[in-house]
Amino acid sequence: MNINRFPLRAGHAARAFINNSRGATIAERVESLNALSIQDAGRVLTGMPLDYAVNILDRPELRNAAQILALISAEDAARLLHGMSNDRVADVLLELDGETRARLFSSLDEPVRIAIQHLMGYPPRTAGGIMTTEFVSVPDSWTVARTLDHVRQVERSRETVYAIYVLDEVSHALLHVVTLRRLITGEPEASILSVAQKGAPVSADPLMKQEDVARLIRKHDLLALPVTDEQGQILGIVTVDDVIDTMISDTTEAAQRFGGMEALGQPYMKISFAGMIRKRAGWLAALFLGEMLTASAMQHFEGELEKAVVLTLFIPLIMSSGGNSGSQATSLIIRALALGELKLSDWWKVLLRELPTGVVLGAILGLVGFIRIVFWQSAGLYDYGPHWQMVAVTVFAALIGIVTFGSICGSMLPFVLQKLRLDPASASAPFVATLVDVTGLVIYFSVALLILSGTLL
Repeated sequence: MNINRFPLRAGHAARAFINNSRGATIAERVESLNALSIQDAGRVLTGMPLDYAVNILDRPELRNAAQILALISAEDAARLLHGMSNDRVADVLLELDGETRARLFSSLDEPVRIAIQHLMGYPPRTAGGIMTTEFVSVPDSWTVARTLDHVRQVERSRETVYAIYVLDEVSHALLHVVTLRRLITGEPEASILSVAQKGAPVSADPLMKQEDVARLIRKHDLLALPVTDEQGQILGIVTVDDVIDTMISDTTEAAQRFGGMEALGQPYMKISFAGMIRKRAGWLAALFLGEMLTASAMQHFEGELEKAVVLTLFIPLIMSSGGNSGSQATSLIIRALALGELKLSDWWKVLLRELPTGVVLGAILGLVGFIRIVFWQSAGLYDYGPHWQMVAVTVFAALIGIVTFGSICGSMLPFVLQKLRLDPASASAPFVATLVDVTGLVIYFSVALLILSGTLL
């Protein structure tokens, strides 16, 4: 690509950026651009060498890339878009409104338009949605020398040249993959097939989920995974850096949902105050309504509380233990489902595993609670009344039931949500804790009625 320069129209902030970032890496300049306003970021980009500006826009870490391209002139935007990788252009265009998207789309050359339109047709978070159409492919009749010459000619316009895809000269179906290392060590006049990897190449369907794509790349230790259609023709490739970028984005959203809120969809410092309230208020209100059931449960056992006030001392202990055990189980199962370690059909195996686990964990916590009551009573730190031994047994037994229920509930909710085609991350720790809080109180007072009936109750 020729190093052409846009007309320099940088304002004070843009000039300061250029002066202060001399010698900085691409990643450092991206971070600096993110700190500027959209207007200043646009002025800075149009004041850079074309290839440098393209490299920055090609980085997914650059925020507001779509808004920047929408603000600058159509001529400048077209030159930038032509230099960017097709998959990045497709992602940027999808962020724009229909009118701006159509304006920028019409400025592209026809071959580029066709390729980008093809990419935009695939669902997000699939192999087709994150693949790039810029890869190196050669016919199976070529020699090593001819392939090397071709790589030298096209390497600047390709996402990666570490894998060269060998196609059938007639059907254009994918036959083999040649690594760059094997290519440069091969005999120049030898057939390209002589340095190809043995066996059928690993490939993905365009509708394969990105999580499965990531697992294939990790399993076979690939730098890029070809995406093929039903006829075996290669549609594009998914590079390992694209997988990392999309998985980081998904992990961020999952972590935010797991905290009991909607995913922000943008950096924390960029979201407006009103947007922050909208994202957080709904879940908080739902969790608050759920916690109101706790008050209803306590009202139901109001008579028992009046007779044995000592039971109220252990309510926070009981509620937190059940919620913590449920949150632990939920975290483990959601992660295992995300990594493919568990399938939907494995729910019964998890149930059989969590049942004894919950009992043992509950017994451990119950024993700690029992010892605490005995020690406090014996040391004279607190008087739990004439029936303190039975109070200690009640806490011990209740904790076994509550922790067991919390473990089972927390481990089964992700399976239920996945069965309903919902995101298992919605079974967040606050949601599980709220559910277990209510049921934990019912279990606690039911155990108390069973053990203390005829004495304190």
